[in-house]
Amino acid sequence: MADRPLGQLGGKTPLQAAFTPNMDKLAREGLVGAASTLPEGLPSGSDVANLSILGYDPAKYYTGRAPLEAASMGIPLKDGDVAFRCNFVTLRYNKDRTKVYMEDHSAGQISAEEGRILIKDLNRELGNDSLQFYPGVSYRNLLLWAGGDVSIDCTPPHDILGKEIASYLPQGANEDFIRRLMLASVDILERHPVNKKRVAEGKRPANSIWLWGQGGKPELPAFSEVYGLKGAMVSAVDLTKGLAISSGLKVIEVPGATGWLDTNYTGKAEYALRALEDADLVYIHVEAPDEAGHEGSIEHKIKAIEDFDALVVGTVMRGLPEWGNYRVLLMPDHATPIEIRTHAKDIVPFAIFDSEGAHSIGGGHGHSAMVSGYDESITKLEGAIRIEGHRIMEHFVEGRFD
Repeated sequence: MADRPLGQLGGKTPLQAAFTPNMDKLAREGLVGAASTLPEGLPSGSDVANLSILGYDPAKYYTGRAPLEAASMGIPLKDGDVAFRCNFVTLRYNKDRTKVYMEDHSAGQISAEEGRILIKDLNRELGNDSLQFYPGVSYRNLLLWAGGDVSIDCTPPHDILGKEIASYLPQGANEDFIRRLMLASVDILERHPVNKKRVAEGKRPANSIWLWGQGGKPELPAFSEVYGLKGAMVSAVDLTKGLAISSGLKVIEVPGATGWLDTNYTGKAEYALRALEDADLVYIHVEAPDEAGHEGSIEHKIKAIEDFDALVVGTVMRGLPEWGNYRVLLMPDHATPIEIRTHAKDIVPFAIFDSEGAHSIGGGHGHSAMVSGYDESITKLEGAIRIEGHRIMEHFVEGRFD
């Protein structure tokens, strides 16, 4: 959700330009601050950022993105196994096919139904005893390589949108093997009926796979052991579901949760409130603003932010009072600026609202009197709390910033 000022918006960010009365109220009446969720030396990914927010130091616990998604999909990783994120992407060629560009990291937000068909056929033609492809949600799939090599350097496809891919192909140990696998997918996918139909309908084809985010089996201490709370996760994507499973949070499945603009925002909020019957803490993750940032669409990003504010934040805040005293943490996992169409290590703003008042958690810090609303300007506010991302959960749970 976090972004940077845009000339098209008169120097405002999408968050500043959007109508967000519910988030603004949380900031004005709560405690505000700035958090660094993406430590230097680690990838600028949602895996690292959400690991931070859940309270796990990425420098200690991060093993890769794909293993977390494997946990969500019920794919067991043995010692020595390596999981790769396997995106369906759209590659664009110049006239004589001598140059290849990353057109779309999501293959036009291909449907999960289409993706399952393509993965099944890829697995039939390219899979074997040591290589297995697994379908995920939309363009987000997995490759499991038994006894594979984790040391190869792979670039996330959303980092190279519009760029020629030659300089960003996998490099290092077994690079030839991984590159050949990606190349072999092109012939299979370009002639596939699913893609021929998509092209005929004016949609972007899934004309290649892109492998990245590799890693081995993660080992996280249980959230309940670390914080003494029973937790749950509401999300549409396998990454955050995998984080939940790996940390012992209960995954709440919500019908119609897609990770895009058409997601069931209200349902996610309602299911989260219902989860409080059994859980002390519920983590709600919404993907749409991030996808709009990758798309480079100001219109879609503002819509995603406004829908999140009205349908998620608004619904949650109306429903929480029936549970007695409560506390809410609002923050992006990272910035996905429109101008660069990928993740950035920008400091992100947070707001913590306590039903008993900001004085009950502030400890004299994070005064919100001069805050007009919730946006990136909070990160520059004099006197605002500044904190490492992986420490925010501890303070949120304890309710103190002394």
